[in-house]
Amino acid sequence: MHDPRVFYAAERTLLAWIRTGLAMMGFGFVVARFGLLLRELAHARSGEVPATPGQSLWFGTALIVGGVIVLSTAVAFYCRDIGRIRRGEVLPAKLNLLAVSLGVCLAALGMGMAAYLVWWLPR
Repeated sequence: MHDPRVFYAAERTLLAWIRTGLAMMGFGFVVARFGLLLRELAHARSGEVPATPGQSLWFGTALIVGGVIVLSTAVAFYCRDIGRIRRGEVLPAKLNLLAVSLGVCLAALGMGMAAYLVWWLPR
């Protein structure tokens, strides 16, 4: 018989990844709409409307797509791990490359957005 705590741990991990993917998608939507706010501010300030929504649309869309990839990968890993647990295999304790690369990419994106807000927005 299998220890139910192992299944619960796998489920908690899945739920944590789902929370991360949903947060990325929500943040991506906010970033994509940020360009609209900037356009409205430019219009209020100078009366002209910029022709393009800017880079925020592309960054936001990339975050939404990244969130979908995280969700899909999490479900695939969960199904794989549950299958291994049911077969009695020991799950390898290894570095989660997805988590590390996601953290690095989001930190870089955050730094880029902070730099954009500080240096390139009109004052």
